[in-house]
Amino acid sequence: MFTSTEDLHARLRAVKYVLSDAHAAVVFDALRSDLALLVEGPPGSGKTELARALTLAAGTQMERLQCYDGIGQEDALGSFDRALQDQYLKIGAGHTDLKEWPRLREQIYTLGFFSTGPFVRALLSENPCVLLIDEIDKTDPAFEAMTFQLLEEWRVTIPKLGTIEARSIPITVLSSNNKRRLSDPLRSRCAYLYFEYPTIEQELEILKLRLGTDPSSSYPQIAGLAKALRSYRLLKPPSIREILKLAQVLRDRSCTRITPGMRDTMLPFLVKTAEDREKMLLTHNFNRLCADAAKHAREFLETGDETPSTAAEAELMEEAAA
Repeated sequence: MFTSTEDLHARLRAVKYVLSDAHAAVVFDALRSDLALLVEGPPGSGKTELARALTLAAGTQMERLQCYDGIGQEDALGSFDRALQDQYLKIGAGHTDLKEWPRLREQIYTLGFFSTGPFVRALLSENPCVLLIDEIDKTDPAFEAMTFQLLEEWRVTIPKLGTIEARSIPITVLSSNNKRRLSDPLRSRCAYLYFEYPTIEQELEILKLRLGTDPSSSYPQIAGLAKALRSYRLLKPPSIREILKLAQVLRDRSCTRITPGMRDTMLPFLVKTAEDREKMLLTHNFNRLCADAAKHAREFLETGDETPSTAAEAELMEEAAA
């Protein structure tokens, strides 16, 4: 599927996903060893997007299980279609003598009467797909334990149906926002990655890769803004996705600089709780945010090896030199 770390890295970049060399090496080694990936980190740091990017880069499909409080095994594995079973038995009752009933009962506990869940669909896929178990930290320990057989043996056992063996081993990604600590037995069955929020350099690379290089863009300040906001004590720091949306809005408005006067335009895309909004509506807080954003952008450009590639970057450098 992927021939080397470099091949994986290049194909992820081709689908506009930025992954560090170190993380790319872990992903490649895990896939080569048929290990699932456990990816932990703050919300919005690119964990789920990694699974989507791997799906595109591998040219395959994704089976996704979105976890939630109270999720059960049937959500992951599937369940028998009782209505279909009853209908089959009803039809069979009119054409079968009593001696055939054991055979009929066996027939209704086969895959033909089973509505498959994402785990089973992933195992039955003829070609390796991506299996995303998203936010597994929202599940309880019993559900977590149910995944052990899948992650270790690439098969699952379902009462009355039997054991489903993998036709192909899925690229499996488990994401966690650390709502609760996952067990050591689960961790031992996975390769581990921890995602921080991107650095300014990485955020700038993401912006340019996703939105294109714009000579008049405010990307350096936006990347600086992301760093500044995430250093504040917000209830919900902005995700990579939200920073991208803000950049799109500013680009569509032909904004080349971030200024305090843009507060009401920007806040709906950056702060998503009443408490955070109230904090950032204070004039001195937003003014400080804009100043910190410009400061972080200038510091990055001053210490970077490359020359400014946009007019906005050059302007920030001139300000720093003044």
